Amino acid sequence: MVLQLVYGAVTTVIPVKYWPHALVISTTLAVIYAYIQGRQTTRERDLHARVILLTGPFTPLGLVALTALAKRGAHVIALSPYSLSHPIPALLLPLLRSTTNNENIFAEECDLDSPTSIRKFCTAFLTGQETRLDALVFAHEYPSIGRIWFFGGKARRDKEEREQTQRETRSLASFLLTTLLLPALLVAPVERDIRIVHVVNPFYAAALPTFPAFLNSTAASPPPSQPLVMSEGLRALRAVVLTRHLQRILDSLPNRAADSRSKSEPSAEPHPSNILSVAACPGISRRDTVAPLLGATENGWSLAYFVFLFPLLLLTKTSGAALQTLLHVLFLPTPFKRAQAKVDAAADEERKAEEERAATAETAKAEVEGRDEEPKRAGNVEVLKPGALYRECAVVPLDVPRPPAPVLDEKDRKAKAKKSKEELPETAPEDDEEYGGEAVGRAVWEWYEARLKTWEALDAERVKAAEEAAALEKAETNVQEASIAEVQEAPAASASTASVQTA
Repeated sequence: MVLQLVYGAVTTVIPVKYWPHALVISTTLAVIYAYIQGRQTTRERDLHARVILLTGPFTPLGLVALTALAKRGAHVIALSPYSLSHPIPALLLPLLRSTTNNENIFAEECDLDSPTSIRKFCTAFLTGQETRLDALVFAHEYPSIGRIWFFGGKARRDKEEREQTQRETRSLASFLLTTLLLPALLVAPVERDIRIVHVVNPFYAAALPTFPAFLNSTAASPPPSQPLVMSEGLRALRAVVLTRHLQRILDSLPNRAADSRSKSEPSAEPHPSNILSVAACPGISRRDTVAPLLGATENGWSLAYFVFLFPLLLLTKTSGAALQTLLHVLFLPTPFKRAQAKVDAAADEERKAEEERAATAETAKAEVEGRDEEPKRAGNVEVLKPGALYRECAVVPLDVPRPPAPVLDEKDRKAKAKKSKEELPETAPEDDEEYGGEAVGRAVWEWYEARLKTWEALDAERVKAAEEAAALEKAETNVQEASIAEVQEAPAASASTASVQTA
């Protein structure tokens, strides 16, 4: 009876003659949806006793990343823009601890829009008893900033300026955190692999044509205003180039310490660093990428988001699918670890072969005794590429354009070459020409340094003004309290005087 009712309802909606069409459409939609969700990482890693610093933990991607890392036993320090008494961290963190069976999930208040707050957190962390860090994950850079459409002349320009300031602030926050925490990473044991991961939005390719104009811009002559997608792409491409240049700097540093398993002295020669800086692009996410562009934020929804909801469900990634690339770069073995694993595997096989030959030497035949076995080698396994951009769990080759070099005559060219040769340090970063090369990376690094000085100066003025306002308010409160006390004491004094006169 139930089956007949179901059959009747289905045939009423979709007649039997249209079932093949419905099957083809359903299969096509399923294939498109599976393709849009992207690749799944095939790697896995035990993260127990690993300390991971995560920014943007309460964004959609940040929440799934926080949950995934906690399930694998990581010690997670989430930088919260809210105070610890705010309902979001106060309710979510105990819930995550209970659902993941991991008590090592902590939140630290740090406003990434304020360099003063960032320095305060880093100072407290570096002066604490435990300063171990195994990974820095900057997930706050991933969500989109701005809406696609906005009406109004001056209001629109003001909105674009605010959004551009917010983009620069998020980029500078990652740069400042990296430079402040780098001393703790550099003194870590050489055999420990440390990862710095910048999570970038998927619009980096849109900024490639205008990137030379950005490199030639200065604070006095900023680049011209760009559409929203290109502005977002510039922010992502800037982070990608910075990531590669940071890896060049880390690899150019001399050896900091000898391997604990080796008796050799520390070397002063540059070597591949155990600190790996990579960029990860999760792709087009429904909640982090598209929803802010359509005006749907944590503060409310938009009509456009509801209108395009069905296409978005089909053509955009869920937060769980977007997380796969980030997990891939965190789970892949590093080149140093892989090389050490190959050496250890070869040594183990050789030792086992020697033990077997020694045990069977007396009973084996002469021709077998003189035959040497080839030690087995570890197979080829994908390793993390330092300084690379990953998307869909694979390395993305990106041809970043360089600004045109100025035309110099023969005399100026020789003088410049001689000067650069004299000023070049012995451990200068090698120009591998990846992602624009060393020149583009240095230009982007200098842009971050110049903007960071301006940002800190403005924040210092803001903090000073806030302190003065707080002091003024406190003084006014004290005056009001004193006035109230005088008013309350006046009747009592009058009453006591009257009683004395009466007596």
